[in-house]
Amino acid sequence: MSNKAYKKELATDLDYEKIVNTPEFKSFVKRKNKFMTPYIIFFFAAYFLLPILTGFTSILEVRAIGWITWTWMYSFGMFIMVWVFATIYMKKASGFDEESEEIIAKNILK
Repeated sequence: MSNKAYKKELATDLDYEKIVNTPEFKSFVKRKNKFMTPYIIFFFAAYFLLPILTGFTSILEVRAIGWITWTWMYSFGMFIMVWVFATIYMKKASGFDEESEEIIAKNILK
């Protein structure tokens, strides 16, 4: 049986309300949120700081390297930040996937 067919069959045999109310699932969600929250806060702070700094100050208008200003450096840094955050999450997500599969396996209707 293909993985897609297995997951479709599995999805019909689950009581999602029961799973959501289990202590294992609640603990899983807390750990996942605890891991993700600092990254989300940092991302949004950095993301909204760029238009604030460029729109209301002249701090980023200073040349950094040759004709390139700090605005461009900051913007390029945002791309690097997103790639780094995505890489960190992808590595951590494999553990989340395994844990979610264990929770699902414990709660299959019989």
